[in-house]
Amino acid sequence: MTVFTEGRHAAEFLLSEGQGNFSRDNIAIAASQDFQAGQVLGKRAVVADVVATPSAKAGNTGDATIAMGNPAVTSKVKDGRYVGIATDATHVRWEDPSGREIGGSTHGTAFAKGGVSFTITAGSTPNVAGDEFYVDVAADVGDFEYGAHDPAATDGFEVAAAVALYPATTGAGESTKISAITRLAEVNSNCLGWDADITDGQKADAIQALADRGIIVR
Repeated sequence: MTVFTEGRHAAEFLLSEGQGNFSRDNIAIAASQDFQAGQVLGKRAVVADVVATPSAKAGNTGDATIAMGNPAVTSKVKDGRYVGIATDATHVRWEDPSGREIGGSTHGTAFAKGGVSFTITAGSTPNVAGDEFYVDVAADVGDFEYGAHDPAATDGFEVAAAVALYPATTGAGESTKISAITRLAEVNSNCLGWDADITDGQKADAIQALADRGIIVR
């Protein structure tokens, strides 16, 4: 007797979502992907498409300047404003656009964490605690690409960010677009696709990352 295994259907994992298309985005799928509907996805920036602009807050006591590195960003960069607050004359504590602390920079030394790279150069007047620096990252949906969530990745795909509404297959150097749930939804845990080697702890971290985006796994 021939046995047929029914694959996942488009959107069968979806329990509820926002009105209209609020929960959905049309996303670009990275090269060399092969997954079914319901796959948990990670995302990474297309570095060449992202613009990062550094600045020192007008009114700072010190006159240090900030300049982006080369490259200015990595695939793990986040859209929005990175904020640095001086703790003394030469040290600055940095947060990413989500408010997560990513480390501290030292004037005159290159800083490369959280997806951004820059150097702050001291001026003639020292900074004081509370002086601020910024890196404004301009990136929209089209500046990111998505692929199957992989806890072992280091390029951004290690962080769960969306759930695919449809299957996708891409070859080397190829891309395609599908719709995905990227925010404000409830999804059925029994209908999600995960990396074959994911551990219980890694899955728990991924479920929390989805929850941070408003995607609740039931």
